[in-house]
Amino acid sequence: MFNNLSEKLDQALHTLKGHGKINEVNVAETLKEVRRALLDADVNFKIAKQFTNTVKDKAMGQDVLTTLNPGQLMVKIVKDELTELMGGDTVGINLGGSPTVILMSGLQGSGKTTFSGKLANFLKTKKTKQVLLVGCDVYRPAAINQLQVVGEQIGVEVYAEEGNQNPVEISQNAIKHAKANGKNVVIIDTAGRLAVDEEMMTEISNIHKAVNPNETLFVVDSMTGQDAVNTAKAFNDVLNFDGVVLTKLDGDTRGGAALSIKSVVNKPIKFIGTGEKMDAIDVFHPDRMADRILGMGDVVSLVERAQEQYDEAEARKLQKKIAKNQFGFDDFLNQIQQIKKMGSMKDLVGMIPGAGKALKGMDIDDDAFKGIEAIIHSMTPSERSTPSSINASRKKRIAKGSGTSVQEVNQLMKQFDQMSKMMKMMQGGGGKRMMQMMKGMR
Repeated sequence: MFNNLSEKLDQALHTLKGHGKINEVNVAETLKEVRRALLDADVNFKIAKQFTNTVKDKAMGQDVLTTLNPGQLMVKIVKDELTELMGGDTVGINLGGSPTVILMSGLQGSGKTTFSGKLANFLKTKKTKQVLLVGCDVYRPAAINQLQVVGEQIGVEVYAEEGNQNPVEISQNAIKHAKANGKNVVIIDTAGRLAVDEEMMTEISNIHKAVNPNETLFVVDSMTGQDAVNTAKAFNDVLNFDGVVLTKLDGDTRGGAALSIKSVVNKPIKFIGTGEKMDAIDVFHPDRMADRILGMGDVVSLVERAQEQYDEAEARKLQKKIAKNQFGFDDFLNQIQQIKKMGSMKDLVGMIPGAGKALKGMDIDDDAFKGIEAIIHSMTPSERSTPSSINASRKKRIAKGSGTSVQEVNQLMKQFDQMSKMMKMMQGGGGKRMMQMMKGMR
């Protein structure tokens, strides 16, 4: 996410290293590179210039604080301004109304239908809402089929009227159906076009007037950069929407849309799509995104994701197994599954401060655990529960069955053994002793 921009901003801010005070010359050098980085990320020229001018005004004349060097001070100023540029505060979704009506808008191919499903899943699982998805793309039968597949996948009802070519009528009937069937959120997926046209705008405007939604969201493909911002302006002029959704942020995103859209339409980014799975949706936090762009990670989001997967009963069982020295490969496999549920590996690594830079150039993907899982699945149940029983001949069989080498099996066994010892040490007062040892090593 924003890897190229992060790298260039990091290089730009290194210009100030070694200077005792921020002055006009070194600020100008740094900000020239910052502006270049923003333009490369497809940020509008006026916005990039205004951004660097604001940073310059705040940086000039400031003595370096006793605990900071000039580079750190500049990073803080840039971070604060990036946060403001992307909206400043986190803005949630309006769930007022009975039922709450959410209208989705955007161009064809922006990921609108998929995101409608993600939002339905988010509201169902995180907000315990009874959701109804509504198919109002009457021009593409595949769009309604896609919505029905998504609805089935997440266990949410989809309302559609085969043969009815009137999206206004369908959306009004859907709201009646929702009221009659105890649904408290209605998400209306509208038709998109390949480009903004008068017919499309008239249609969505008519739906908007007819259903008077509590929330109108504009869905945009973040990979389209500056074009996304222009499209957002055209939609906002007609709909006066409430918020923006940026999809496909897991791709090779330049970042221009995320950094420019708030300044152009003065509407908050409310959600981001970070992958293909139905749970790959995050509330947008401008401050956390600014941290990630500057390579500071996003520990808060990482902890939140970990807490969502945390099962207290399972954790207690695991603790007992570790205490009795019964931690086996099935337990290890279970821990891997918990990590995988937290999201894509690339995304998780980006949340760890400094990890992106440390692992630069390495191919981090969701298949990172594939080899480990294959090795464990090639073990017998008794081998998984009693790793000490795995001798040389068994290692050969496991390697052959998993399509790996004996060396890779040995490596996994060694890592597993080290992890088991560490987990055992963390039991009781071991954690305290370990911290004292680490302090002594400084």
